[in-house]
Amino acid sequence: MTLAAAIRSGDVTLLPGKRDEDWRWTDLRGLLRTLPAPSEAEAAPLDPGPFGDLGDEEIAVVNGRVDVASLTIAAGQRRTVRLRFVSTCSDCRHEARLSINVHAGAELTLLESHEGQAHGYVTAASLDLRVEDHGKVERIVIAEDGDGAVNVACAAVVLAPGARYAQTTLTDGAKRQRLETRLDHPGGGAQVRLDGIYILAGQRHADLTTVVEHECPDGTTTQLTKGVVDGQARGVFQGRIVVAEGADRTDARMGHHALILSERAEVDAKPELEIYADDVACAHGNTVGALDLEALFYARQRGMPEPIARALLTEAFLGEVVDRIGHEDAREAARAWVARRLEARA
Repeated sequence: MTLAAAIRSGDVTLLPGKRDEDWRWTDLRGLLRTLPAPSEAEAAPLDPGPFGDLGDEEIAVVNGRVDVASLTIAAGQRRTVRLRFVSTCSDCRHEARLSINVHAGAELTLLESHEGQAHGYVTAASLDLRVEDHGKVERIVIAEDGDGAVNVACAAVVLAPGARYAQTTLTDGAKRQRLETRLDHPGGGAQVRLDGIYILAGQRHADLTTVVEHECPDGTTTQLTKGVVDGQARGVFQGRIVVAEGADRTDARMGHHALILSERAEVDAKPELEIYADDVACAHGNTVGALDLEALFYARQRGMPEPIARALLTEAFLGEVVDRIGHEDAREAARAWVARRLEARA
């Protein structure tokens, strides 16, 4: 049962719901009693997205319609691509699928955005990404969905030995939103970094779900997700790392940390390690709390207004994730995005 299948058929019984363990905090069946009509093609020019004109080229998926269904990065190539999933129609539904193949020794920086320029749309996006021997990918995702939107974006990543994959996801949520990554880790010196930031206010909802399956020896995964929730917002983090039998010398570490800034906000977190091998170094941590009152008091004692002090402390809290982005221009775009979201919340 998936949102994409429901969109294609119009059958709401195919929606996942709270009886599905992985969806109990992001219930779509209880939310969507009916689905809106399919979206129609629109050829209106697009405003610049959150990454501006960064990169070598742009692929725009507007209301589920895309001219290029696959992208290949040839062996030895280095490319930076903007991939934009844009919803411009209100009260409509659409889905999109795209595959990317990164050949041996190639490098790809993928600047992916999910942009809502309308209200009440329901959308699903699927990305299949394969990285061959010693290929390198850095994927930075910024999700800016419209009010009343429902968005589920799923990425399936398959790596070859020696590959390197880094990902940072930033979102301010939607009426219901899930950004999911499932990664097959081959070991063999392959390295993975999966990071995320969510900044939620009002009644917005964001679900960051990741599953990493270590299948062979000598693989590395590091993961750091941080979130801030205010108002009546709800943040969900589900991270699962599976170390299969025989995947010895796996090094896997996961951390999730969140700040709750109002009494009615909520964070649901489920970090998981499933380990079936003996010779591994694995750890996970999870904290949910409020701003450091001593640091807030210290800032106010030096004449800083409380809203500014709160924003600066929150930005410093999230900055650790932003600083891990390798691509310099994308890192600055992400830093500016975080600052705008915190300024708007203040």
